[in-house]
Amino acid sequence: MSYQIARWAGVFGHEYTDRNMSNRFEMDAIYKKNFGITRQQMNEEFLSDLDKDIAVLEVGCNVGNQLILLADMGFKKLYGIELSDYAFEIAKKRIETKGISFIKGSALDIPFRDGFFDMVFTSGVLIHIHPADIQKAISNIHRCSGKYIWGFEYYAESYQEVLYREHKNLLWKTDFAKLYKDAFSGLKLIKEKKYIYLDDIVKQIRFSKFARQ
Repeated sequence: MSYQIARWAGVFGHEYTDRNMSNRFEMDAIYKKNFGITRQQMNEEFLSDLDKDIAVLEVGCNVGNQLILLADMGFKKLYGIELSDYAFEIAKKRIETKGISFIKGSALDIPFRDGFFDMVFTSGVLIHIHPADIQKAISNIHRCSGKYIWGFEYYAESYQEVLYREHKNLLWKTDFAKLYKDAFSGLKLIKEKKYIYLDDIVKQIRFSKFARQ
């Protein structure tokens, strides 16, 4: 087990989960404050053209906040994979009525066959994977997606480590879209947008959506 997985699966991850028990309205308010746009509006911009019957997997879903928003958009076949037992149990109890399925696992070990999903996505997850493991993570994501890969991650032109709540070795930012493009020639970037934190012009988030050619 990597250092990062051990931290997120333990007390450190529990504390993160407890801090992020937002409902959809609270989450949208946070995004509006940070970026001037709600997360639901971001989702609509990137996903409104997709068939709502496609199978979608979120890697690193925690308690399912992002999956709730997709369910509210009308997506019906939603899955989440999560490594923390604590977050996993909360997610199952919290949104079992929405028909979202949860599975234990991580980006380094996704227990689904090749091409099982129409779309696989991450939201602030790749940033917490050590650079030595990132190729394995994106290869797993690419492997089990039959069509789309979608990501919302911190952006920098090259790898930079960032202190996370005063801790080292837990967060990195880079051009994750470029990692996908360089690793998989069969992917085509079909939409991308950068969002800048309104109170910190140095911090950027990039939303990227790929499709297999």
